[in-house]
Amino acid sequence: QVQLVESGGGLVQAGGSLRLSCAASLRTFSMYTMAWFRQAPGKEREFVAGISWSGGRTDYADFVKGRFTISRDNAKNTVYLQMTSLKPEDTAIYSCAATRWGSIVVPSTGYTYWGQGTQVTISS
Repeated sequence: QVQLVESGGGLVQAGGSLRLSCAASLRTFSMYTMAWFRQAPGKEREFVAGISWSGGRTDYADFVKGRFTISRDNAKNTVYLQMTSLKPEDTAIYSCAATRWGSIVVPSTGYTYWGQGTQVTISS
């Protein structure tokens, strides 16, 4: 059974930082494109960042460019999201997702496996 388990969420003040982790039980983790999505209350789920299987390519939503960094460690079957300069509007549940597509997919429908998510709350 495939599991994606996120951790690292919490409550921080605006301007602070958090590092999210997503541990995957995928046997062939290094073959999956990984991504982070978020969903705020009353809003649609939205793409935050994606990373190719090798880590050689990344993609970010405009609203996080320059503030968030996605990375992965294939030896640990883990993908990370380093978040800096956090804003109250970044408050959401952050979930990681996996797909066998070779390219980074923005629509959430392109992902096969999902984690339960971790809550990130930014206070002003």
